Amino acid sequence: MNDTNDLSPLPTRRRRINWAPYVLILPSLLYLALFFAWPMARGLVLAVWDDEALLTLRAEASRDSAAVGVLSQNSHLQILEQQANPVPPGEALGENALTETWFRVQAQDAAGQPVEGWVSERRIRVRETDDAGNPVRGTVRIKLGKNVAPQTAIYAEPSDRSRVVGKLEPRAPVEITESAVLEVWYQVKGQDAEGRTVAGWAPSRFIQVFGNGERGRVDRGDTGELTAKFIRKMVNDRFFRPALTNTLLLMVIIIPTQFVLAVIMALVIQARLRGNSFFLYVFAIPLGVSDLAVGILWFSIFTQHGLLNSVLQGLGLIDAPITYLSAQTKHWIIAAIWLAEVWRATSLVMVIVVSGLQAISEEVLEAAELFGANLWQRVRYVILPLLRPSLQVALILRTILALQVFAVVIALSGGDVVTVLANETYRQYTQFRNPNVAAAYAGFILLLSMISAILYLRTIRSHQEVAG
Repeated sequence: MNDTNDLSPLPTRRRRINWAPYVLILPSLLYLALFFAWPMARGLVLAVWDDEALLTLRAEASRDSAAVGVLSQNSHLQILEQQANPVPPGEALGENALTETWFRVQAQDAAGQPVEGWVSERRIRVRETDDAGNPVRGTVRIKLGKNVAPQTAIYAEPSDRSRVVGKLEPRAPVEITESAVLEVWYQVKGQDAEGRTVAGWAPSRFIQVFGNGERGRVDRGDTGELTAKFIRKMVNDRFFRPALTNTLLLMVIIIPTQFVLAVIMALVIQARLRGNSFFLYVFAIPLGVSDLAVGILWFSIFTQHGLLNSVLQGLGLIDAPITYLSAQTKHWIIAAIWLAEVWRATSLVMVIVVSGLQAISEEVLEAAELFGANLWQRVRYVILPLLRPSLQVALILRTILALQVFAVVIALSGGDVVTVLANETYRQYTQFRNPNVAAAYAGFILLLSMISAILYLRTIRSHQEVAG
């Protein structure tokens, strides 16, 4: 009997997927999606999408009717005819909506026959209401005019275009069983964006009627479209250029100062001098103060009767208080904002730099000292190159925050003498009630932040490639 070797392959073990990292990261992804990605996407959509750009014209005075054309917002139009239609329950009407109320009534005509149907509220004088204020009884109003039929028509539906089911004499008593609110629709004619003449029906809520009642304009539309008009409004805004200039100016004068001071403060803490903990606590105090509180604090220093004038007068350097914060002293307001921001946010950069310093090996610094490098040479050729990753993070973070500076500017200038991009975003949203232009400002700030971050990363990568 010959022995045979089993050459069949061994069963492979299925690799198990480790789901733990995915489960742990899921809350972070949900947080980013709900509180970062979704608001950012909505803001960008607001900047380029106009929800009320176009008004759809219908073949008949009904939402179910076919569309026959569209008119752009603010288009001028001619009003040809009007008709009232019932408003669906729960549907909100706009400010311009013209409505009519119709009553369903029961009464007897001149021959004593019962009549039941609908009549306009204008033709009934309400005589009695229930506890809820709803009309329950009334009388038919008298028609004025020589050649006007005295009787009031009763319709099968709440519309004067429906079938007449009877007529009532003036002052005839009626029982009111129901009421209905109708919105007026206009048959209009105008020119669309391509210059073609279109005519159709549209609800009164979307149309502003001029005094003579024969002409009007599209106040708002019922259909949206992509547009760049909000971006154009932002660029053409009289505050845009000074806001952009001031924002970039503050970035240029704040960020370098903060980085120089932050490195010095971090080196002082890293030197482990006597009282090192005291320096750390003092340097970290601004981290616990809000932006607005910092602005108010420095406002109290620079105001006409503030600390700065008191000190200067006490030293005999000035005879009368100087007005630092006014429309004529814009340079002093810029200086005050610069000092306030440097005092407020330098500690944040310092914390990042300290964490980077603690990652540098003591042996490296001792070796540099043994080779005869003085303090400046150690900082320039050893510490700063090794701090590049930490400085990169701090630089990107501070640039983004500098683009968003707001509360300090509001506290020191009121947002008018010196304005910034974030202040204009707030102004457009709150004062001008224009969320679309506010979203355009916010998107522009986001774009500047992304461009600056990409430039920093590319610059640092280029330096690393040259060094490598």
